[in-house]
Amino acid sequence: MIRPRIAGVLARVFIAVALLTSGASVLAAEKWMTLGGLRVAVWSLPAEADLAQPVIVFSHGFLGCATQSRFLMQAFADAGYKVFAPNHRDAMCVGEEVSLPNRAFLPFQTPSQWTDADFRDRADDIRRLLAAIRIDDRFRTHVDLSHLGLVGHSLGGYTVLGLSGAWASWKMPGISAVLALSPYAEPFMEQRTLSGLSVPVMYQGGNFDFMKMPGMHKTSGAYDQSPSPKYFVEFDLASHWAWTNFGFGVHDQIAAYGVAFMDAYVRGFVRDVELTTSARGVAALRHAEPVATKLEPAPEIQEVPPADEVAPPLPVAIGHGPVAEAAP
Repeated sequence: MIRPRIAGVLARVFIAVALLTSGASVLAAEKWMTLGGLRVAVWSLPAEADLAQPVIVFSHGFLGCATQSRFLMQAFADAGYKVFAPNHRDAMCVGEEVSLPNRAFLPFQTPSQWTDADFRDRADDIRRLLAAIRIDDRFRTHVDLSHLGLVGHSLGGYTVLGLSGAWASWKMPGISAVLALSPYAEPFMEQRTLSGLSVPVMYQGGNFDFMKMPGMHKTSGAYDQSPSPKYFVEFDLASHWAWTNFGFGVHDQIAAYGVAFMDAYVRGFVRDVELTTSARGVAALRHAEPVATKLEPAPEIQEVPPADEVAPPLPVAIGHGPVAEAAP
């Protein structure tokens, strides 16, 4: 097994290379600031007067960082979202200090032993960030937190699924949709808690992801255990790092499905075609929308004929005698 110190160095080198190779695509919309005591990267288009933008919050992977998936955050910002990505305690961005949790490296091999205490600090980070946004003068009139989407990669996927109801004690109200990118969902799958999800979910995975994330679409996997509406998109030749700056080949497809999903369930736009059609580079696509309530057909309404076509009154029977014609 890799020792924590060596793994930390390798991860730092990996992130550094990824950040350097993606630098050319950085747009002016990216800013760093401190919110709720957290270092946070923020992306957005210039705010229009009196227009509050829907919000995306991104949770990075274990030993990743806030800007590890810059291409996707930029895509959300270009689509009109205000995007916030905090550095969690285990972040390894260049120039940032890292504080590894006590159970680093070992717990991923024993998902059945996980509880809602594992990496709870990440869920607390998201809560602190949202609380800070609500009272910050820079954002109060420019964000609409009633339209909130959560996005997470790897351990960040675990984080946002937990907040969406996979850990009952973490469940946070006000979430509109959750996008889990090659998530570490094994603790939820083994303990069968994904039925607690209370928001629409999209899982994204890759058929070259050989880490412990591929169980999403297998029988009784994360997708099957989740309530609808739900989606699963598997990208061809995509590894676990496809959702980071270091990945290649399917960035456009990852962004297209992710933005379409959030548009549909955070903003209420019609995106049925985009969400149910396999694009180039997609190896598998599954989806299940809520079953609409079947309504009984309404009874037919008989047309009333014009007055001159109304039939004459029926004869009136008096007693038990013969039927008498009505008097003219």
